[in-house]
Amino acid sequence: MSREYDDVQLLAPRFGARTFTTLALTVSLIAGALAAASPAQAASPYERGPAPTDALLEASRGPFSTGQTSVSSLVSGFGGGTIYYPLDTSQGTFGAIAISPGYTARWSSLSWLGPRIASHGFVVIGIETNTLYDQPSSRGRQLLAALDYLVEDSSLTVRSRIDSSRLAVAGHSMGGGGSLEAASSRSSLQAAVPIAPWNLQKSWSGVRVPTMIIGGESDSIAPVRSHSEPFYESIPASSEKAYLELNNASHFFPQTTNTTMAKSMVAWLKRFVDDDTRYDQFLCPPPSGLAIEEYRHTCPSS
Repeated sequence: MSREYDDVQLLAPRFGARTFTTLALTVSLIAGALAAASPAQAASPYERGPAPTDALLEASRGPFSTGQTSVSSLVSGFGGGTIYYPLDTSQGTFGAIAISPGYTARWSSLSWLGPRIASHGFVVIGIETNTLYDQPSSRGRQLLAALDYLVEDSSLTVRSRIDSSRLAVAGHSMGGGGSLEAASSRSSLQAAVPIAPWNLQKSWSGVRVPTMIIGGESDSIAPVRSHSEPFYESIPASSEKAYLELNNASHFFPQTTNTTMAKSMVAWLKRFVDDDTRYDQFLCPPPSGLAIEEYRHTCPSS
């Protein structure tokens, strides 16, 4: 019995039964209203942009207008590239993500991803590698070097827009294998998204970074059975992880605009780099549709 009801009972001898019943009901209603008015769980301080919808995530651009700037090939640790960033300076700082192309490829092969991800409230650096033939371990080090450049180079104007504690990596093919290398060596990263990843190393039991692996069902260069799937399964179940396999997709699916990939990728970055639980709905229950062959997941822990 509630304390409020006990207090009302003490008043019963002073009033008639009808008055007492009315008083008790009033107290009960007030207590219920106060409980309903109690504040909800606080939103993440890193939420950026409006409440997400399918239409917002499937559009070619998110809610933020973006700008871009080039990075010289003379920088240390990687081969230069392009930075994309939100123009809005009223939202506070943004998380940042470095993305590597694959073997023999240049950033231009993935460049559609730069403004698309940035328009959802991220600073994105699409890197050029030191050579076109760099292996995954080298690409992983270059991704980390690019992130260090973003947060440490005092001459970089966009540096003031970046939250250095909220960083992520991604990449295609050997760049995807490189993103696993980066996540394995730097556990402070907030997210990793290997795309059609290729790597001779198959076990990633040391990865603690929330990782979404995106593979293609018809990939003959990095077949999912010998790359994406064992990579996913080797990451501990205690780590947040997801595996998205695109129906009938070849190894080169990231090199043209892919709405299904971009939607899940942005949702993963928003959830784990921005700690924005509004995006849980796009990750768990798992997404489905004709474009998706398979989806495995641990479900984000709020």
